[in-house]
Amino acid sequence: MTGFDPEGVKCVVWDLDGTLWDDVAVESATDELPTPRPEMLAAIDALAARGVLSSIASRSAPAVLDRLTGGRPEVRERFLAPQVSWQDKSESLRRIAKDLGIAVQALVLVDDSPYERAEVEALLPGVRTLAPTDVPELLAAFEGREVTPESRERVHRYRTEETRRAEGERFQGTREEFLRWCAMRLTVGAASPDEIPRALELAARTHRLNSSGLTPDRLRELTASAGHELYTARMTDRFGAYGIIGAALVDRTAPGAWSVPLLALSCRVAGRGAAAAFLFWLMERARQAGAEEFRVTLRPTDANLEMRILLRQAGLRRADDTPGAAPDAAVLARSLHGDLPKAPPYLHVSDREDAEA
Repeated sequence: MTGFDPEGVKCVVWDLDGTLWDDVAVESATDELPTPRPEMLAAIDALAARGVLSSIASRSAPAVLDRLTGGRPEVRERFLAPQVSWQDKSESLRRIAKDLGIAVQALVLVDDSPYERAEVEALLPGVRTLAPTDVPELLAAFEGREVTPESRERVHRYRTEETRRAEGERFQGTREEFLRWCAMRLTVGAASPDEIPRALELAARTHRLNSSGLTPDRLRELTASAGHELYTARMTDRFGAYGIIGAALVDRTAPGAWSVPLLALSCRVAGRGAAAAFLFWLMERARQAGAEEFRVTLRPTDANLEMRILLRQAGLRRADDTPGAAPDAAVLARSLHGDLPKAPPYLHVSDREDAEA
């Protein structure tokens, strides 16, 4: 567990035979599945309470998952995007990450087989693998970490996301028509004190839609400094509430300009226009406040290609006059004169103050 960083973990993936339970399911003489180890179920529940998802990657007959669903639903419901097949574990983990919409590096595999752990480590170098005996240390790594309301609801929200995905697959129409049918609403406003922990969490845990990778400590420091404002975005649709899905820090210390050292959104809203709508709201609010230029700090990574594309589509280009900028970051800027881009037509955006009135 040396060097283990719990902040980067979004999902723990569990093997079945020899890990979740003692025996080999396909060798059972009946359809009765082995009894899960109580300490493993307790660990899964403890992780869920801290906002960490759980999934399954088992090299076994697919029928085992059907038997788990039918015979032990109270166990099956603990797992999202499970993979039970004869494919390599590394491929199962790739599919889990894709289904959950998270980076594969955000996964941890718990597996009793040294061979399976070695296969994953060789083909997915960013994934941490643990033996079942390491689980107590895994839980200890999360002790003391602040748990936000969004963290406690994360497993429920991902289950709701599975429902959204299933409805989308059944929907008879275009992707845009489906998004319009979802009746998505984005509300944006200044962050209240109780929303700051969630903003810090987004800064630490988001990668795909994160402009700068600003650390939580630095974000907390800047939020408390003069001339800075923190904004958050919430989203709902016909399936329920997403919670706080976006955070943006605005620096208003330079005359005539709004600078955004951090724009971060949950990967759960990728592909739904929320990132664009949040960005465009900030640009419009900056213009209303009298700013003539809008700037965003960008630190390019292998993960945030979507954010880079969004900023370019919004008309932001690299600024040359950025003294003191970090060597691995750039400042992108655009004028606020003329027409500004608009949110996608299927997403209703409003100020939180107006929505609460």
